[in-house]
Amino acid sequence: MSTCHWCHVMERESFEDEEVAALLNEHYVAIKVDREERPDIDSIYMTVCQAMTGQGGWPLTIIMTPEKEPFFAGTYFPKESRYGRPGMMDLLRQINDKWYEDRDRVMQTGKQITEAIKEQTGLTRGGSGEISREILSQAYEQFKSSFDSVYGGFGNAPKFPSPHNLSFLLRHWKLTGEKHALEMVKTTLSHMNQGGIYDHIGFGFARYSVDRQWLVPHFEKMLYDNALLALIYLDTYQATGEESYVEAAGQIFTYVLRDMTDKEGGFYSAEDADSEGEEGKFYVWRPEEIIDILGREDGERFCDLYDITEEGNFEEHTSIPNLINSPFAGKDRGFVEACRKKLFEVREKRVHPGKDDKILTAWNGLMIAALSRGAVVLNEPDYAKKAAEAVAFIREQLTNETGRLLARYRDGHAAFPAYVDDYAFLIWGLIELYQATFEEKYLWYALDLQEQQFELFWDREAGGFYFYGNDSEELLMRPKEIYDGAMPSGNSVSAVNLLRLSRLTGREDLQKLADQQIEAFAGEVSHYPGAHSHFLMAVQFAFGPSKEIVVTAPNVEAAQEMIKVIQAEFLPNSVVSLVTEDKRAEVAELAPILADKTMQDGKVTVYVCENFSCHAPVTDVEQLKQQLM
Repeated sequence: MSTCHWCHVMERESFEDEEVAALLNEHYVAIKVDREERPDIDSIYMTVCQAMTGQGGWPLTIIMTPEKEPFFAGTYFPKESRYGRPGMMDLLRQINDKWYEDRDRVMQTGKQITEAIKEQTGLTRGGSGEISREILSQAYEQFKSSFDSVYGGFGNAPKFPSPHNLSFLLRHWKLTGEKHALEMVKTTLSHMNQGGIYDHIGFGFARYSVDRQWLVPHFEKMLYDNALLALIYLDTYQATGEESYVEAAGQIFTYVLRDMTDKEGGFYSAEDADSEGEEGKFYVWRPEEIIDILGREDGERFCDLYDITEEGNFEEHTSIPNLINSPFAGKDRGFVEACRKKLFEVREKRVHPGKDDKILTAWNGLMIAALSRGAVVLNEPDYAKKAAEAVAFIREQLTNETGRLLARYRDGHAAFPAYVDDYAFLIWGLIELYQATFEEKYLWYALDLQEQQFELFWDREAGGFYFYGNDSEELLMRPKEIYDGAMPSGNSVSAVNLLRLSRLTGREDLQKLADQQIEAFAGEVSHYPGAHSHFLMAVQFAFGPSKEIVVTAPNVEAAQEMIKVIQAEFLPNSVVSLVTEDKRAEVAELAPILADKTMQDGKVTVYVCENFSCHAPVTDVEQLKQQLM
């Protein structure tokens, strides 16, 4: 996990220290795991750490028996003990002594912990069952009760963006008319975009804020955060028409395509928080630096606007640019952009934070989804082109000779059988790319991967998808995750995917699988709905209303006017298909349900079906707008 600040600290203090290394090598087999390459291992042993200590986080320190049964867990340990925190040297000596003095007891402890974790994991599944609409209102009330009405976000500091929570609330507003749900979304997105968690000079969002105001970030930037945030900013723009949201999404794409895109088409994972060994050093400023670059008048104006002061708002009297107390009006936009470009050019000469140039299938799937949505909402075909290049990269470099997805690529080498998140997130991206381009090959690929996902991950007894495949290394246990944390879970995303694919193709087997997926986790989700916001978007979709929209035309170009009318609307729980006369046979093979959708009187025709019944086909733009309303 190359972007983890305290991982770097522990690396310098302990793992690169000769004294620690000598002690480790004498008594232990040291194994260092990148949690992003092996999220299966991380998932299991993070559960262990949380159960044993009541908390988790990274770096994650686990000591286990040769049978992989853990008997000690913790997070960060300094080299030497201090301020009541045990040090690595003392810890290693004490555990080694205990191992030789009472090994049987240590082994028994490992077995007991393992059995307890397995039992707890089984219990948290909560049993299958049915979910009612009431669970959606319960989740809304939970978010409402923890909402920060001043700065947005939920709960106390630290604050994480968790964009899928906002996506659920935006859809809740659309489906129920509950205005406060929309206000929670708008307040949160606006304050995040004004805060220091957003990079006002180079764009993109940091991973989280350590304070309530979104001022001081943990400066690392993650690909998945920026993909998910771009999606919710795009959706909120469509829902409200407010330009600030679409501008934020466009700037995220500028950042990703400039700094996080490999020349072969994939997207890098993250940028570090540290530069020259100091967290945030790359991003902070002093007034004299700004004035030296922009001149006295413009420099002082910029500093006043962005809270860059002599006292500073960060460490050592430095300042993080932000607009928390001075959101600028439209008249300042030209001035701000001219200054930003000059500051960006100077900042580029600083020592950059480290870049994690791993290319992860799962996170690339999220960015493919975001860029595809961006192509639609921003009318930027180049975004769809970049998404398509990433798909081509995955097919070429992250797929083995049998067609099995792999999880990670770096320096010409792909490794690790892909996990459920890789399949789920990539299928999501492919569905979005089909909706942006209407190229059937992306839907075919999504269906192929969905079939693989079922064969490799599906629990045929209890339903739901396991985290790792039946062809992968067997670990201590085989978890099924449903909690939507910093990212939505693979099971949650899969539930939505299955519903969308079933509506796009008319395949009843996919609808049945979606129903089983929702039923499999009904018990667990019902315990605390707000912790499963992406999963609840599948519940929203399943209960409806939902729309299936089919455009029929002689060719893609002729269909564009009608397609743009549809794409201009915020239509959650909707899918759009295109049937052109030049590809009618191919479309009918892909989705036989579309075979009878034909043009009326030789005109471009749109069929809008809602809640399993269809309106009369329309050939007029105004009639289409009425049906969409």
